[in-house]
Amino acid sequence: MQAVSVKKKTPQHTLPRGLITVSVMLATIMQALDMTIANVALPNMQGGMSSTQDQISWVLTSYIVASAIMTPPTGILAARYGRKRLFLASVIGFTISSILCGAANSLIEIVIFRFLQGAFGAALVPLSQATLLDIYPKEKHGSAMAIWGFGIMVGPILGPSLGGYLTEYYSWRWVFYINVPIGLVAALGIWFSIPETRRDHQRKFDLLGFLLLSVSLGALQLMLDRGHSLDWFASREIIIEALVTSLCLYMFIVHILTTDTPFISPQLFSDRNFVVGLVLIFTVGVTLLATLALLPPFLQNLLGFPVVTTGYVLAPRGMGTMVALVLVGRLVNKVDTRLLIFSGLCLTALALRIMGGFNLDVSAFTIVWTGMIQGFGFGLVFVPLSTVTFATLPQHFRTEGTALYSLMRNVGSSIGISVVVTLLMRNSQVNQTNFAALLHPFRDVFITDQAPLEQSLSSIEGVVTFYSQVIKQSVTIAYLNDFRLIMWMVICSMLLLLLMKHSRQSVA
Repeated sequence: MQAVSVKKKTPQHTLPRGLITVSVMLATIMQALDMTIANVALPNMQGGMSSTQDQISWVLTSYIVASAIMTPPTGILAARYGRKRLFLASVIGFTISSILCGAANSLIEIVIFRFLQGAFGAALVPLSQATLLDIYPKEKHGSAMAIWGFGIMVGPILGPSLGGYLTEYYSWRWVFYINVPIGLVAALGIWFSIPETRRDHQRKFDLLGFLLLSVSLGALQLMLDRGHSLDWFASREIIIEALVTSLCLYMFIVHILTTDTPFISPQLFSDRNFVVGLVLIFTVGVTLLATLALLPPFLQNLLGFPVVTTGYVLAPRGMGTMVALVLVGRLVNKVDTRLLIFSGLCLTALALRIMGGFNLDVSAFTIVWTGMIQGFGFGLVFVPLSTVTFATLPQHFRTEGTALYSLMRNVGSSIGISVVVTLLMRNSQVNQTNFAALLHPFRDVFITDQAPLEQSLSSIEGVVTFYSQVIKQSVTIAYLNDFRLIMWMVICSMLLLLLMKHSRQSVA
C-alpha cells in the first residue's frame, strides 16, 4: 500500500516542480543578462542621448546602486508579504521598467527607469535560489543549484554577445525589449505554479537598519563606479562617499547587534559554512565579472576584433560552464564539495595564468579554449559553493541568507571591476613613461643611416610609429598584470576551504 501511494504522489509533484523551476530560472536569466547586456550598447546610447561618456555611465551606475540597495530587504519583504507576491511583483516591475528603458528618449528618463529596473530585479536572484532550495529535497540540492547556477553564470557570459548582436543588427532599445517575452512567461509560470509561503505579520521592518545599510551600499557603489574617472581620493566627492560608507556601515553593525528586531539577523553569521561561503562568493564575483570587463576591450581595442566577433569568441566560455554544471550536478552529493571547489579554483587560476601570457599575436583559438577552461572552472566552483553554503543554515533564514549571498557576489563584482579598471589605467601610464624613457635618438639601435623613415626617431613618421607601438604595448602589459592579479586572488581564496566543514556531513 505504501509503495502504491508513493507512485500516485510522485507524478503530481513532478510537474509543478518542473514548472516552478522553469519559471524561476527564466526570471533569474533575465536579471543576470541585464548585468552585462547593456554594457555593449553604451556607445550607441551615448549617441542617441547626445550625452558624454561620463553622463552615459549613469545608465550602469543607477542599475547597480538600486540593485545593491534593494537586495538586503528581500528576506524581510518575503516574510511580510509572502515570497510568491514579492516574486511576482518583482518580475512584473522588472518587465515594465525594461519597456520604459527601451522607450526612453532622454538621459534622465533612462537613468530613472534603469534605477527602477535594478530595484525590481534585486530580489529575483535570491528568491529563485531560496525557492529551488525549498521545492527540492536536501539530497537533490546539488542538482537544484546546478540549474540555478546555469542562469547566474551563463547570463553575464552571454550578455555581451547577445547585446552586441542586438545592437549591431537591430537597435540598442532591443537590449531592453528582449526582457518582455521572458518576463511575461516567467510571471505566468510563477502565478500558476509557486505556492505561497506563510506570512509573518508580526515581524517589524527595521527602517533605521535599512536606511543605514542602503546609504552605505549606495555610497560604496557610487565611489566604486566613479572613482577611476575622478582619480579616486584626489576627488572630494570620493572622499565624502568613502566616509559615508564607513560611518553608515559602522552604525549599521552596532544597530543590528543592539536592537531587538534587526534588519539582518546576527544569528546568520554564527554558521561557519555560510560565512566562508559569503567570502568565497565575493571572490567569485571579483574574478568572473572583472575578467569579463577586461576581455572585450582587450579584444576590440588591441586585437581589432569587431563587436560581433568578440561575442562569438567569448561565447564558448559559457559552453565550458554548462558542461561543468551538468557534471557537477551529478557529483556534488558523491564527492567532497571542498574538493570540487578546489578543482574549479585551480582551473580558474590556470586559465588566468595563460591569459597573463597573452600578446598582440594571440590567436582566437587560444582565447576560446582558455575561456572554456575558465568557464569550466567557474562551473565547478559555483554549484558546490552554493550547496555547502546553505547546507547547515536553518530554513527560516534561507531567503535572508540568499539575499546576502547575492549581495556579496554583486559587491565583489563592483569592487573587482573598479580595481582592475583603475590598475589598468595607472599601469598603462606607468608603462608608457618607462618605455618612452628608453626611446631616444641617441641609442645605438636608432643611429643608422640605413633605417627607413618609419623606423627612425629623427623623422615624424618614425616618432608616430614608435609612439603608437609604445601605447599598445603599455596597455597590453597593464592587461596582463590585471589577469595575474586576479589569478593570485583566486589562489589565496583556496585557503578559505580549510575553514569549511566536511560537505558530506552537512549536505547529506
